Amino acid sequence: MAPLSKKDKKALDKGTMLPLMEQFYSIQGEGYHTGKPAYFIRLGGCDIGCNWCDTKLSWNPDLYPPVPADRIVEDAIASGSNAIVITGGEPLMYNLVYLTTILKKKGFTIYLETSGAHPLQGIFDWICLSPKENRPPLQEVLHRADELKVIIQTPKDFAWAETNAASVSPGCHLFLQPEWSQYKKITPAIVEYIKKNQKWRISLQTHKFMRIP
Repeated sequence: MAPLSKKDKKALDKGTMLPLMEQFYSIQGEGYHTGKPAYFIRLGGCDIGCNWCDTKLSWNPDLYPPVPADRIVEDAIASGSNAIVITGGEPLMYNLVYLTTILKKKGFTIYLETSGAHPLQGIFDWICLSPKENRPPLQEVLHRADELKVIIQTPKDFAWAETNAASVSPGCHLFLQPEWSQYKKITPAIVEYIKKNQKWRISLQTHKFMRIP
């Protein structure tokens, strides 16, 4: 992709343009809102770099030329959905104030999926925090999170889950989710852990079982 112009860089900083990777209308497949329809806005760019990430194509923002946020809103309206999930990559790498302000004015409920490693910039009805050890979440995101969803790849990840659970607000919903490539191996351990630690619930990536986006 050709280098961005000064005008596009300025628009990207303001959030009036964003590096859109993909957008689609589907069913929320994991976490607290599993089974609900939503329009997904996936932004390109991630500086977290999880080894088990299932959307590694989203990491390099240079692959996704910025598009006008107004166009993203128009597409969301045309979808017929009344709920938006902003995901990535890591969407908080960008200023989401402009996009989310317009979406709220249009009546959308806005859900955010984030690692919490960057400051909150935008209006969100629900924040799903999925923290990563190599880039721990900011306190402001921990305190605002409505849902804590910790990916469990090996038994040592339970300690990381508890570290974050100790910092979120009392009303935050707690989920442990098996890392997809280790699903069969790690799920029994998660089940036993939750039986002994009943504040947790299990989250499954049901969209992968259903083979939908």
